[in-house]
Amino acid sequence: MQVMTPRGPALVEIEEAADARLLLVLTHGSAGTVDAPDLLAVREAALKAGASVARVTQAFRVAGARAPGSPVKQDEAWEIVLEEIRTRLPGLPLVQGGRSNGARVACRTARAVGAVAVVALAFPLHPPGRPERSRADELRGAGVDVLVVNGDRDPFGVPDAADATRLVVLPGEGHDLKRDPARVGEVVAEWIARYA
Repeated sequence: MQVMTPRGPALVEIEEAADARLLLVLTHGSAGTVDAPDLLAVREAALKAGASVARVTQAFRVAGARAPGSPVKQDEAWEIVLEEIRTRLPGLPLVQGGRSNGARVACRTARAVGAVAVVALAFPLHPPGRPERSRADELRGAGVDVLVVNGDRDPFGVPDAADATRLVVLPGEGHDLKRDPARVGEVVAEWIARYA
């Protein structure tokens, strides 16, 4: 489905689980798509675990941009999309998440959209080579439980365990988390089950 935002249309792909007990909303990184290997693996594992899954292509990507621009405007558009998704799938506890920039959006907007938890895949702790520009306060400021899944070879850094409810660091994985995406899916499905 298409959802109009002040930044243009966003695209939402919804897959409903039979007897769904949870709604998981996922989005991509800055230059990525909702078909990234880790997002597809999480979708598959979550559906098997009884969660309906919505994958959101944000308006800036639909428009062809490779960078999200203003966080305030990105978050505003995200909140509109989430309101529409929750209207279509009412009554389910909401866990939202994404990879890289999408994880940042999920953390920043968690309370505003009524999420019970956040899944942060490949959270970009800092720009590559710039550890002094930490974004850990976005994790700490989510206001809900946050699962972080990062690779130990991520050039964007690995958050501190104290900055998340749970931190899972996968050996040999980089920022794309594509070496063993099924493992990423397993970790997420096991963790989100507690919120159903």
